[in-house]
Amino acid sequence: MNRETGKHVAGGNAKRPREKKPKKTSRLTRQQKILIVVAVLLALVLAVVVACQSLFVKPDLETKKPETEEEELDYGDGVRPRSDGERKSEDFYTVLILGRDTGGGGNTDTMLLASYDVTNQKATVMSIPRDTMVNVNWDVKKINSVYNMNGGGDKGIKALYQEISQLVGFEPDYQVVVEWEAVGEIVDAMGGVYFDVPRDMDYEDPYQDLSIHIKKGYQKLNGEQAMGVIRFRDGVNGYSNGDIGRIETQQAFLKAVLEQMLQIQNMTKISQFAKVFQENVTTDLSFQNILWFAQKAILGGLKVENVNFVTMPYKGVSAWSRYYQQNLSYVVPVADELLELVNNELSPFKEVFTLSDLDIMYVNSDGSIGSTTGHVEDSKAAKPPVKNSGSSTTTTTPDPDTETVTDPNGSVTTPETGETGHQGSTGTGDQTGGETGSQTGNEGGTQTGDPSGETGSGTGNEGNAQTGSESGSDSGAQTGGETGSGESTSPEVPSEPDISIIEPAPTE
Repeated sequence: MNRETGKHVAGGNAKRPREKKPKKTSRLTRQQKILIVVAVLLALVLAVVVACQSLFVKPDLETKKPETEEEELDYGDGVRPRSDGERKSEDFYTVLILGRDTGGGGNTDTMLLASYDVTNQKATVMSIPRDTMVNVNWDVKKINSVYNMNGGGDKGIKALYQEISQLVGFEPDYQVVVEWEAVGEIVDAMGGVYFDVPRDMDYEDPYQDLSIHIKKGYQKLNGEQAMGVIRFRDGVNGYSNGDIGRIETQQAFLKAVLEQMLQIQNMTKISQFAKVFQENVTTDLSFQNILWFAQKAILGGLKVENVNFVTMPYKGVSAWSRYYQQNLSYVVPVADELLELVNNELSPFKEVFTLSDLDIMYVNSDGSIGSTTGHVEDSKAAKPPVKNSGSSTTTTTPDPDTETVTDPNGSVTTPETGETGHQGSTGTGDQTGGETGSQTGNEGGTQTGDPSGETGSGTGNEGNAQTGSESGSDSGAQTGGETGSGESTSPEVPSEPDISIIEPAPTE
């Protein structure tokens, strides 16, 4: 018992209360802790920046310049387009976009030249009609023949790039070749696209694997339907203005796709777009470059109203074809309007272009063709057509989708399919000056006649074959005082059909 308190105390083994150990003083001050947090955050930010830098890479035009003269494009005797100079803004880029239809033989019927002023968030996309006349050395001078006439593939793309460069006076910075399948896959990756289809579209073409049946009106299109909309041109409800009508629909569709792609939620679908890109796009831009453009457009505030979709200013003309012996329809640029468009919107350079810088074709009143550069690749077409006295000819224009064209080597290429062969060298018929006397043609019937003492005929599918022989007969054909006689022979296939040009009767 404790004498002082009067309380009983436990035995001597009783435990004393445990004393609390004093807390250790932190070695880091509050300021140091803040610095550590800041350092960690900076490290995370740096990691994100590095990741973004590897994901979004700005295109470097300096690395595109060829190191040797041998790598530069060869423009022959034509005017060389501008490839460098002071730019209108720090980040002003131009891209040639070619849509290749693998289902239709690989033709590049869709050609777009785009300029994107990233600094000021403005863009222009110009469609180039496939019937545009260009300065080439073969007979049928439609721009959509360039790819196949140069063998297709990389060589065909390079040739088309050169022709478009000369047309507008400058070399686009980059080129993108898109297989049409990519459009449908992108639309599917986006979850569909809302679009106001301008007309009922019904068309069947087993050869091109086309089966298009889409009703008119505003609706959500899946990838397959989107493909049908942008490929539709002919059929029961086909466009009255042909390819131009298709271009107008394509532009409206691209606007709808662009407007919906610029929505921020599509940034989360990068991996899906990357897969489509890798499988269907050939380009000298890296995927990281394209992502950089997308990032600048979405985060930079590019709006659809700041993207100007235009068709190359054009007018319709006709020009004589030595091969078909009749007029073919073309479109040629309206020179002043195209020049203004190039200087104000398309060209990335501050230097002002003149008409002599652009290779714009035109048809003279005498039937010869010319160029604003003063140089015409096809010397025969630069001369007025030669008249054969008393000759007559049809004015029906062949459809370039089903007709053939002949290159300088005598190879016959069907523009829509890319199939190549040679002209036939057998047949019968009287011939003037060693020219073809009998011709197979897509005239929808049979044509016969004996103008100027000359006998000849033409039936069915002109573009698929041409036959003839240098033969004389007792009543032989006579031109320029010469009368043919002797047995039938098969002439060698010329480098280009050397047929006298007959100037057609004026048309309204």
